[in-house]
Amino acid sequence: MRPGPDPPANNRPVTTIERPMPPLNADERTTVESWLDFHRATLAMKCEGLDDKQAAAASVPPSGFTLTGLVQHLAEVERYWFGHHLAGAAWDPGHEHGMTVPAGRAGAGVLAGYRAAIADSDRAIRAAGDPEARCAVPVDGNRHTLRWVMAHMTSETARHAGHADILREQLDGTTGR
Repeated sequence: MRPGPDPPANNRPVTTIERPMPPLNADERTTVESWLDFHRATLAMKCEGLDDKQAAAASVPPSGFTLTGLVQHLAEVERYWFGHHLAGAAWDPGHEHGMTVPAGRAGAGVLAGYRAAIADSDRAIRAAGDPEARCAVPVDGNRHTLRWVMAHMTSETARHAGHADILREQLDGTTGR
């Protein structure tokens, strides 16, 4: 068999951060939490090593889609689903920024906000306990279960981690899972 071509010089690992794989044989709660944590870590890894200008670069102009905007969005949805709906915290839609990062907010600040939102979410998950626990605040008249919210947030985070992978590759050629 002939050896393949050398990989491109810019095809290097995104990070040296440890990202533990979810366990193969665990109970439902551990499995679901582990996959959510895996995808959260994946998103954070995509931002590692970028300066503020790179992290705030628009993906495909005229779109304003950026890595920092994506991270900010996920911080907000963590707070919305786990903080507001699950735990019952107040929610003011007027404080949402969507994927538009306020001027002057650095990438490190956005990432720190995401990590803080994750820590708050994890406390809400622990407080709810049972996957059958119902949300404090209904959505369209339905009080979803913790299981539903965790499944929704895992898919939302995984989808956006994939977007982040594409954005990162466009920025500097870095790829990885």
